Amino acid sequence: MSPELYITAGAALAAVVVVILLFKAVWRVAEPNEALIISGLGARRRGGDVDSLGFKIITGKGAAVMPGFQAARRLRLDTRAANLQVSCVTQQGIPVHIRGVVIYKVGDDFASIANAARRFLDQQDFMTSAIHELFTGHLRSIIGNLTIEDLILNRERLTSETRASAADEMSKLGLVVDSLQIQEIDDETGYIVNLGKPHAARVAATARIAQAQRDQEATEAEQVAAANMAAARRDARIKEAAYQAEIDRAQATSRQAGPLSEATARQEVVVQETRAAELEAQLAEQRLQSQVRKPADAKAYETRTLSQAERDARIAQAEGEAQATRTRGLADADAARALGLAQAEASQAKGLAQAQAISARAQALKDNQEAVIAQQLAERWPEIVEAGAKAFGGVDHMVVLNGAQGVEEMLAKALTLGGAGLGLARVLLNGNTPNDSNSENGLKATESRE
Repeated sequence: MSPELYITAGAALAAVVVVILLFKAVWRVAEPNEALIISGLGARRRGGDVDSLGFKIITGKGAAVMPGFQAARRLRLDTRAANLQVSCVTQQGIPVHIRGVVIYKVGDDFASIANAARRFLDQQDFMTSAIHELFTGHLRSIIGNLTIEDLILNRERLTSETRASAADEMSKLGLVVDSLQIQEIDDETGYIVNLGKPHAARVAATARIAQAQRDQEATEAEQVAAANMAAARRDARIKEAAYQAEIDRAQATSRQAGPLSEATARQEVVVQETRAAELEAQLAEQRLQSQVRKPADAKAYETRTLSQAERDARIAQAEGEAQATRTRGLADADAARALGLAQAEASQAKGLAQAQAISARAQALKDNQEAVIAQQLAERWPEIVEAGAKAFGGVDHMVVLNGAQGVEEMLAKALTLGGAGLGLARVLLNGNTPNDSNSENGLKATESRE
């Protein structure tokens, strides 16, 4: 490459660098939080309300500034804070000390920027002290018309009145208030403190009452919980004791189940055996009633009935004869002899009849002693059966091997013991025969005496 080309390239590069440097030295850009104020030759805004100001306002963009002919200065548009400390007197004559803060900034419109630029462009730090003095004066004026109660209870009124009274002046300064806050209100006399004491006392009393109520409720709840816990422990112990008792009863029942079942089985066997014995005894008794006692009672009843009938007939006959005799005895004296003779004849006939009857009886005994003895036994059969039953009166326990049949045989044997008296009766009847003869002789002698 030739030297000329190097020179040409270097010159072009130098020219570019010079242009860049010149552009950087001439071009100014406004940041988002600032306004660029350009004054000097040709720095006049065309059109608008601020055309006669003699400077140009640039916001949010850039502009060329000719060095030596124009000057560019920056006006900050960001927020600023001014602390307020004001000592003043209220409407009640009570001195108070107010501490607050004002948040302000330069207005965003060109008129506000122009007003702020004219007043604070070279003294932007003086802006805060100006705001302090401005709001201090307005606060003193407004607080002088308010009471401490108004200050405490209605701070919004204080701030709104302060901003309204300072709005015109702030507009002239090109400033706007973003926020005004009253932070503290103090008084040297203690008025505010005393003003809050009754309420504080009420609040404290309410708090103590509430605390006492809560403590009482907590104590009652603790007592109820403790009582519930004690009741739960008592119920648990009662249930445990009941469960243990059931377990003990179940264990005792299981231990006694074997012997108890055996005893029950033996008891059932004894009960069944006893019932069977009772049934057998009842059967034997029924058989005795039907086969022995009832026929014997019927025979004895028949015998007694016949004997009573014969006796009644004899008594009736004798009474009839006696009546007839008494009737005849009442006859006159003539009939008395005839009556006596008739009575004698009747007595003789009666004696003869009795003698004949005795003779017939003796002859019957001689010819058929068995029938007479049987008749006597039949008449005395209940006494014979009672005597035979006395043989079992002293028996406490009797074992019958062959059941009802054995009982029947035993009773039959006892009853047949009465047959042993048959021979004795026969002997007695034979021995009484001579006596009967003597009786007949005596009767004959009686008749002779009559």
